[in-house]
Amino acid sequence: MTASQLRRATYSLKQRLLIWLMLPVLVAVPVAGLVLYQVMHDTAISWLDQALGDTALAVASLLRERDGQVFVDVSGPTDRALRFDRTDRIYYLVLDPAGNVLHGDQQLARIQLPKRKPNEWIFTVAALNGETLRAAALGATCGNGRVCQILVAETLNKRDALQQQLVLVVGLIIGGMAVLLAAAGWWATYRGLRPLARLSAELEQRDLARLEPLQANVPGELRPLIAAFNRLFERLRRASSAQQDFLANAAHQLRTPLTSLRTEIDLALLEPHDPQVEPLLKRLQRSVDRSARLATQMLSIARAEAETSGGEQPLDLRDIAAQVAEDWVPRALESGVDLGFELESAPVLGQGFLLRELLENLLHNSVNYAGENASITVSTGCAGDWAWLEVVDNGPGIPPEERERALRRFERGNEMKVTGSGLGLAIALDIAQRHHGRLELLDAVTGPGLRVRLSVPKRPA
Repeated sequence: MTASQLRRATYSLKQRLLIWLMLPVLVAVPVAGLVLYQVMHDTAISWLDQALGDTALAVASLLRERDGQVFVDVSGPTDRALRFDRTDRIYYLVLDPAGNVLHGDQQLARIQLPKRKPNEWIFTVAALNGETLRAAALGATCGNGRVCQILVAETLNKRDALQQQLVLVVGLIIGGMAVLLAAAGWWATYRGLRPLARLSAELEQRDLARLEPLQANVPGELRPLIAAFNRLFERLRRASSAQQDFLANAAHQLRTPLTSLRTEIDLALLEPHDPQVEPLLKRLQRSVDRSARLATQMLSIARAEAETSGGEQPLDLRDIAAQVAEDWVPRALESGVDLGFELESAPVLGQGFLLRELLENLLHNSVNYAGENASITVSTGCAGDWAWLEVVDNGPGIPPEERERALRRFERGNEMKVTGSGLGLAIALDIAQRHHGRLELLDAVTGPGLRVRLSVPKRPA
């Protein structure tokens, strides 16, 4: 997989939808902002130019003709009214048809503009005495078909302030629009993916005990997926049923002949026989015992994998240990093992069969590997949010560097002198993990030996 494919694979469906929703927003919002700013700016400038043009028209209305001479009838108050502005400085100039100054600010004559025809306008930006001005030029009729030139100019203070305000307003509008669109996109994505999240939560809770069809109350796009899952559940139901049938048949087919063979060997040992044959019969007896134990462990693995969390019941590890004690105390006495119990309440949620199988395997390992005259103690109790069960023996133990390997299937310690299948601890680990717990191989508290500790979440009160 290439780096680009790996990056694409890491994006969730929600992230991809948001990216594709936000890409048009990132393009459209700035464009819309520029268009909005340009429209508002051009409209505002047009209004200001119109106000400047109105001043030019007001000056043109003051043109008079007397005895063939053109003059501007401007009094002091009128001049002040024409120049009044709270923000900018206003300049104006009137030229006669010959281009001579009739009235106004003579420095405006340095702005070279072509002569206008009657009622012809020109708006431009000009520089004068280090200032930038907005100028409006008008051709006005001033008697006998002659045309006078009127020029009105103002500084750009209010235009610059207006431009800053437009940038601020448009920025706020576009920014708010972008935030709203992003929020709407996120909300639409969240709402649109909620059925998928509910489906995921429902699938997370499914196990072999819950394989009923999923409900089809979902959007149409998810119905093919629901149908595919339901077909998968149907196949799993058939496979689980076939597995259970296999377990029942295998238990009968394996245990019956092995039990019969063990019985025949026991009878052969009881009957008069050649002493030279007895070692052979003893070896056969041990082989049959190992085979029976291996078959039982293999079936336990299969059943542990078939069992699911749907069958969890309120249990107490103390009761589990007490039940196992009924079977193991006589066997321990026969093997010359000192088996003791220190039991306190340890409530959990679990499956009794699997927990009993776990303890059976731990005890079998201890009896088998601790040696003759061994001492084994089974303890239960609680520590914080965890309930625990321990099996401690005073045997040779397992070196720390080999403990991880000893938990694997068909693996045994290098120093083990007793034959075995290497499945007991692996089965115990599988059962511990199925109960959301952990299995630890530790040193005995005092002296040599092995301490196997099962920790399972404590059952809520």
